[in-house]
Amino acid sequence: MSSVKNSPTTSAAKPAVDLGEDNGPLLARIFKLQSVWILCVLIGICLIFSLAAGSKFFAWSNIATITQNVSIWAVLGVGMTFVIITSGIDLSIGSVLVFSSVVSAKVMEAIGGDGVGVALAGIVAAVLSGVAWGVINGVLIAKSKIPPLIVTLGTLSIALGLAQIITGGLDIRAVPDSLSDTIGYGRVLGIPMLTLIALIVLIIGGIALHKTRFGRYTYAVGSNEEAARRVGVKVSRHLIKVYGMTGMLAGFAGLLSLAQYSTTTIAGQSLTNLNVIAAVVIGGTSIFGGEGSIFGTVVGLFIPAVLLSGFTILGVTPYWQTVAVGTVLIAAVYVDQSRRSAASRGAKSARRKAKPAAAEPATTPASA
Repeated sequence: MSSVKNSPTTSAAKPAVDLGEDNGPLLARIFKLQSVWILCVLIGICLIFSLAAGSKFFAWSNIATITQNVSIWAVLGVGMTFVIITSGIDLSIGSVLVFSSVVSAKVMEAIGGDGVGVALAGIVAAVLSGVAWGVINGVLIAKSKIPPLIVTLGTLSIALGLAQIITGGLDIRAVPDSLSDTIGYGRVLGIPMLTLIALIVLIIGGIALHKTRFGRYTYAVGSNEEAARRVGVKVSRHLIKVYGMTGMLAGFAGLLSLAQYSTTTIAGQSLTNLNVIAAVVIGGTSIFGGEGSIFGTVVGLFIPAVLLSGFTILGVTPYWQTVAVGTVLIAAVYVDQSRRSAASRGAKSARRKAKPAAAEPATTPASA
């Protein structure tokens, strides 16, 4: 009698790793993006206003006004996109904008004159002020482990209070013409200078987020902070950099605001932080972290600006803009949360199906 024993076959199969890739059809992948759906909403709003207002809505002067109104928010939105992708928040950007514009105006007033050098000194002062507040936020969040909501709520109050102490609560109007005439009211080929500056910031921000190691680390920290730390990402240092960059952009936005209005706007930025956060979230950046894009932020920024312009042309009270933006914001967060819940249920179902297959014996019984 001879017995034949079937040798077990061992396979060194690699474990399945979810890299977040979707290999489905391109069109299906595109329409899964929240930013694409929000873009469709924006296009629909534009079509409705164009039908209701006729040629006034798509007039070049109106388009230029819309883009100019979005410009300062766009600069702030780039930094906020990075922060929210890390699963953080920055409520202080409006106050940092005000503080930086006050410091910049005070520096230029102290130097005196109306030359380009004075304007450059104001730019440097605004940016450095913003960086300082951003680094303070980052250190308190990353090193002291205080929640971002609490830290930035505190610095919101401190920065605004210091701006009011410095100025006595009165706006500073001593802004050099060299600043307001070039950046504030200047145009290149009919395009407002503010719009061009914002476009440059958006392009640089998009490249940094989507094409550099800094951007990849930002997504990694927001997706899973502990896992990012285990693979070598210096999470605390990265968070300080992200909040420092956000503060820098808030300071620069303060300079742009100073150039546009030729005065500080101490009482005019109370809702800036909420508007920017709303725009970033509406554009598809998840409040849970790890997901977002600069393109989505741009789309989200244009929704309130287009609503305000359309309501103004139609003679509708602009207060409806706030109602509409709040509604879209809640809807966007609901869609994001529902999508994440569905993905989580799908992952659990896949793991349950994989367990019986893994439990099957890898060898066949011996046969005589």
